[in-house]
Amino acid sequence: MNLRATWREFADPQALAQALASAVADDLRDAIAARDRAALALSGGTTPRAFLRALAQHDLDWPRVTITLTDERWVGSDDARSNERLLRDTLFAGAAASARFVPLHRDVPAPEDASSIIDADIARIGLPFDVVVLGMGLDGHTASLFPDGDRIGEALDARGTSYASPMRSPTAGEPRMTLTLPALVATRRLALHIEGVGKRNVYESLDATSPLGAVLAAASTPVDIYWSP
Repeated sequence: MNLRATWREFADPQALAQALASAVADDLRDAIAARDRAALALSGGTTPRAFLRALAQHDLDWPRVTITLTDERWVGSDDARSNERLLRDTLFAGAAASARFVPLHRDVPAPEDASSIIDADIARIGLPFDVVVLGMGLDGHTASLFPDGDRIGEALDARGTSYASPMRSPTAGEPRMTLTLPALVATRRLALHIEGVGKRNVYESLDATSPLGAVLAAASTPVDIYWSP
């Protein structure tokens, strides 16, 4: 596990959302001041909704920020399960809509059909990211790096050359596109956002054989764990 991880505990999800949003906004401002641009990778699902709304309230030079997702379900952007739709309903509802967005979905039948295009799009962002915000499932997956994923070994290869990979899993519900381990750890700061006692217990039992454990073990930059009951 990453020995540089800092555990940050909050009384409730709303306090966590505000603190995480402030920290991410500060990192993006610092990046813009230092390099005239910033890059951010965000997780989807249900947990980050309050955080994304809080981040949208921050006054940033959003046109200088490039945003992508850590993973995406292979559904249209108007689908209720789309992570892109989540961003559009929360973060992009205000001034942050002027940020540059790099989607992980294309209007083709399968993620394999767009894999090389999306991989090149991620490379063109100009890694490292300034911040990557991860989530975690109760099975220890992060992004769409599922323990039973069909390409999990390839996607977790620290020496791999791909930044994005299709992923299919019996527990995923639909095909996915996910950032790989090399892309996720190519960041100046890595944050993990988890809520609930169940997820804390999973986190505390992680080792490098689990997808999230492998990512955290490979990270060479600061890792901040944001948790609330």
